[in-house]
Amino acid sequence: MEIRHLFISPAHNFVGHFGGPAGTNPIVEVPEIECVAGSGIRGDRYFDHKPDYKGQITFFEIETHQRLCDEFAVFDKGPEVYRRNVIVAGRDLNELIGEEFEIQGVRFLGMEESKPCLWMNQAFAPGAEKALRGKGGLRAKILTGGVLRVGD
Repeated sequence: MEIRHLFISPAHNFVGHFGGPAGTNPIVEVPEIECVAGSGIRGDRYFDHKPDYKGQITFFEIETHQRLCDEFAVFDKGPEVYRRNVIVAGRDLNELIGEEFEIQGVRFLGMEESKPCLWMNQAFAPGAEKALRGKGGLRAKILTGGVLRVGD
């Protein structure tokens, strides 16, 4: 599995905004992230969110983004629109639900699909939420700390 992009965001754009407009907090692409066991990604909105939180880090497949770009003829939006932390290539993330796995020496426990919400229709294109069902990414716990970097 190759890491293609890494993102953090200091605050929420969608959580807590139901029925209102999305927030405007940026999602920032970074060359590396610090994963803290049991806490999340230092500097991200979910860092120390709550004890034993199942979404300490999120993963998303670049292949899913490319499929949606082709399906919706949207070529001006990058994978940051999904607001997932780690964009990977070459792995079906659904296979990691309930499994421990390691990337670049950091260990994770895959918890569940990072289910798409209605905001995906606004963030990417109308119909994106439905098209992402079953491929919304992976929520995981961080089991051992370390640094992830873009690349293999």
